[in-house]
Amino acid sequence: TWHEDNGAASLNSEGLPNNGIDYYISSQTIQETLGDNPQNKPYMVSISGKTLADNLQMLSKITTVIQGQDPSLVKNNIACVELNLACPNIVGKPTIGYDFEQMEDVMKQVSSLPCFNNTSGNKKPLFPLGVKLPPYFDRPHFEMAAAILNKYKHILRYAASINTIGNALAIDYHAEMPSVRANGGYAGLSGPAVKYTALANVKQMRELLHDSIDVVGVGGVQSGRDAFEMILCGARAVQVGTCHWTEGPGCFDRICGELRSIMEERGYDTIDDFCGKLKEWSKEGVAVSRTARMAEKKAKGGSSSGDVLTKKSAGDTNQSILMALLFIIIAVLVADKFQIVSL
Repeated sequence: TWHEDNGAASLNSEGLPNNGIDYYISSQTIQETLGDNPQNKPYMVSISGKTLADNLQMLSKITTVIQGQDPSLVKNNIACVELNLACPNIVGKPTIGYDFEQMEDVMKQVSSLPCFNNTSGNKKPLFPLGVKLPPYFDRPHFEMAAAILNKYKHILRYAASINTIGNALAIDYHAEMPSVRANGGYAGLSGPAVKYTALANVKQMRELLHDSIDVVGVGGVQSGRDAFEMILCGARAVQVGTCHWTEGPGCFDRICGELRSIMEERGYDTIDDFCGKLKEWSKEGVAVSRTARMAEKKAKGGSSSGDVLTKKSAGDTNQSILMALLFIIIAVLVADKFQIVSL
């Protein structure tokens, strides 16, 4: 792993180190993770097998556990499963989310599992399913990915966008080598540097996905303002990764507090008041933005217009005195040269 000193970016080439599916779906792990869980936080399991068979097997294991859970203990049960389509699934093949034929096959086989298509006549999935998507950069790729996911809207609850931007490279200037040891230095890029790509992905996925499929915004979120922008682009929830890595769990309360402040300042009572309501560019909007930025700049400066004028006047006075002294010196030197006065 590597973090830019100014916090602008992070790289990681760890893969997916973990303790295995059995550990994460055990009642002991769930209980230890959630504790008393007074806020009813959901316990979500993210899976990414080396093969499609691995993913199907893990989903079957999760199904068995969920079927055996006590419904009265909802707050300590597995609430949702996320299938990672943003990592390679077959050696020698592209990331699943970039290989649309493979992506279609994965979704087709997953949807055929009994937990999503049981034979009792009840077609409601046993548990909500989400997918993690890689970043897309071309409109046709957005459209192809969304078209596949829309086919399975009956089992798909959300799409998390984006995963890290792959094959980034940071150089250690002093040592003249990659900053990350593994994989020749190539690694996944995350942190503030990816926010703008993430915002575009969230907005385009929200435009293309069926309304029943929520979008979870991921990438570069480290403040309430970042979260606000994600939601404005259509995210129903926001995920924080790198900031949690560098700051710790305290970042969640801080970001939520900042988001609440923004909502209060703008008169928004709920997320629905502004979710997916990004306005079109306009000259009027530019004028509003310019005025707001000038006010922010003035507030940060901490000085009034009178202070500015006073400082400017003082500066002008000092400059005038300096010019007068230089003029006197030059006049004396000229007079001496022409023997008007003698030094």
